[in-house]
Amino acid sequence: MDPTSSADSETTNVAGTLPHPTNLDPKCVPKPNTRVIFSLKYITSCIFCKIVTGEAPSFKVYETEHSIAFLAKPPVSHGHTLIIPKYHSRTLTDPGLPDEFLADVGPIMKKIAVMNGEDSYNIIQNNGRTAGQSVDHVHFHVVTKPPNQPKLGLVLTPESWPSYPTTDAEYDQDATQMKQIGRNHGFPGVSP
Repeated sequence: MDPTSSADSETTNVAGTLPHPTNLDPKCVPKPNTRVIFSLKYITSCIFCKIVTGEAPSFKVYETEHSIAFLAKPPVSHGHTLIIPKYHSRTLTDPGLPDEFLADVGPIMKKIAVMNGEDSYNIIQNNGRTAGQSVDHVHFHVVTKPPNQPKLGLVLTPESWPSYPTTDAEYDQDATQMKQIGRNHGFPGVSP
């Protein structure tokens, strides 16, 4: 089969490193001599898809078949890195995001944390505007916390990260509800 074509009429191989169909924003025009496969279903402009295809510049620090990591602009601390799947999905729970793209991200987070050279760092992932997501493409932040710069990066205090008292009955109610939703979705690892 010709690697620049597809039997699926909704999928066009335009440019990237993926040997399989994926979803990238189709408004992204790749640079010459690159190959990325994307679905024509997405019609909004996505800066992260443009970074994957090479249309938008980035300071790339790591890349695999399924993911790419690049420095955040603007950063909240030195080495602030974003890791994104090479698959356009707004949030973790949007339908269609293949698990292999997310499975790839965990080991990359570890490598980026090592590459940053700091012992303290945060891993952050936001879904939806009220949770702080600013770009509608799943992404993970690796944010360094240098000991001599405590005000950089994510600043967690009891005021900014308040907990609240709860009872065992409330824990039980939450756990029961979560497990039922997991069973309804057919998730195999749901606790009894």
